[in-house]
Amino acid sequence: MQTTKIPVQIISSGILSDDALMLGEALVKKWKIPQGQPVTIKFGSFGSTVKIIPVQRFDGMRIAYGLARRMGLLSNTTLRLKYGTASSVLALGPLIGVMISRDHPEMTDRPFGTITQFCKELVDASELQGAYVYFFTPNGIVGSAGTLEAWVYADGWKQHKMPVPDIVNNRLTTRKLENRPSVQQFLREAKSRCGTHVFNEKFLDKSEVFEALKRDISLHRLLPESHPLRSFTQFKTMCTRYSSVFLKPVRGSLGKGIIKITRQPPGGYTALYATAGGTRRQQYESLPKLFSALSGKINSVRYQIQQGLQLIEIGGRPVDFRALVQKNATGKWAVTSIVARIAGGQHFVSNLARGGTLFHVKEAILKSNMIPSAKQGASARLHTAAVDIAAGIDAQIPAHFGELGIDLAMDAGGRVWLLEVNSKPSKNDNTPLTDRSIRPSVRIMMQYARFLSGF
Repeated sequence: MQTTKIPVQIISSGILSDDALMLGEALVKKWKIPQGQPVTIKFGSFGSTVKIIPVQRFDGMRIAYGLARRMGLLSNTTLRLKYGTASSVLALGPLIGVMISRDHPEMTDRPFGTITQFCKELVDASELQGAYVYFFTPNGIVGSAGTLEAWVYADGWKQHKMPVPDIVNNRLTTRKLENRPSVQQFLREAKSRCGTHVFNEKFLDKSEVFEALKRDISLHRLLPESHPLRSFTQFKTMCTRYSSVFLKPVRGSLGKGIIKITRQPPGGYTALYATAGGTRRQQYESLPKLFSALSGKINSVRYQIQQGLQLIEIGGRPVDFRALVQKNATGKWAVTSIVARIAGGQHFVSNLARGGTLFHVKEAILKSNMIPSAKQGASARLHTAAVDIAAGIDAQIPAHFGELGIDLAMDAGGRVWLLEVNSKPSKNDNTPLTDRSIRPSVRIMMQYARFLSGF
C-alpha cells in the first residue's frame, strides 16, 4: 500500500464530471494507477467508481463539487491518499468520527457547549495530520443507510451527512447513551460491515478493573485490596483488617458518593461522606450500627470496598496523581501527562470538581511528607505504573482503548498504588484549553487514529 498527503481541490461539476478525478501525472505514473479504467474512490464507507485524469505539473487532486458533497467534503482540504494496486482502490482519509453526547444546533458558534473548543482543536490537529474529523451524537445515527447526521468544520460549524468513518472515538459521557440499542447496533455494524476501528468503546467500572488486573501477578504490587461490597461479613473483615477503608460507587465519578471509614481507638468508627459542599462527618459506636446506617446506599448503588491508603499530604491535604496514558503513532502505550491533585480544604477527595488544585508532580512530591529517600525516582515510578496498568487493561479486558485516565496514589514510603481507571478521561482536568495551541493529547489521538487506519 502506497500513501502520501495531497491538497484536495473541489471544482465546479461543469468543469469535471462526478465520475472522474484529476490527479497529478507524476503520482499516477509512480503508483501505476490505470488511466481510462474504473478505479474506486473511497472515503470512510463511501465508495464510487471513477476514472483518473492525469494532470501535468500538478501535485494534488481535483474533485467535482457534486462528488465532494456526496463524500462529505465541503471545502478544499489536505488529506492522506493511499492506493491498493491489487484492489484498484484509491482511498482518502483517515476519516475520523467523534461520538459526543449532545449538540446544540441553535448555538452556531458553540454547537457542543463547553467542549466546542476541544472539538476545534481536533479539527486543527486533523488538518496537520492530513486527516478529516467530524462529530456526531447518538441522535445522528439514522437507520442503516451508511450515513450519519454530523457536524463538520468548514469556515464555521455546519451540519452535513457523512459516511461511516474509518475510526470512531467514543466520547459519550453517560452509560445510558452508550447502551442505547441504536448506538450498540451502529458500533457493531460499523466494525463488521465497514471495518471501522472503535476506541474507548466502553465505560469501565471499578470492580471490573480490579478483578481484571488481579489476574496479572506483575500488577499485584500496585493494587490495594478491593472487593465488591456484598455482605456485612465482608465489610467487617475489611474494617478489622485495615485502620481505614473506602467505599466507592462501582460506577461513580468525580468523587461522588465516596465514603471513608476510619477505626477510632479505643472503639467506634468515623464515616466521612464526600458531598458537593464538603465533607460530612458521622460517628458510630459499632460496625453493625455503621453498616445499618449505610444499608440504604449499599442496597441502591453497587459499592466497592477498598483498603484505605495513607496518601502523601501537603499541609494536611491528601495528594493523588492523574496520568493520561495514550496509544501513540506506533500503537504503543505512553504517558502523555501526569499531574498532582491536592484535595480542597473541606474535602478528602482531590477531584477538581470537589475543589482540588493541580500541581506539577515533582513540586508536589518535593513539598509532600514522603520520606526523603523515597522522593528520588518517584516521578519515574508513577510513569512506569501508569503504562503497566494500561497494558494490563488491554490484556485483561476485551475492549479497545486508545486512552485512559489512571488515578494513582503514593504513600509516605514512596510506594505507588492504583486508585481507579477512567476510560473516558476529561479533557479539562490536565491542561487548560486555549485557542492558541493544540494539546499534545489531541495530537497523539490523531496520530493513533492514523496508525489504526493504515494512513
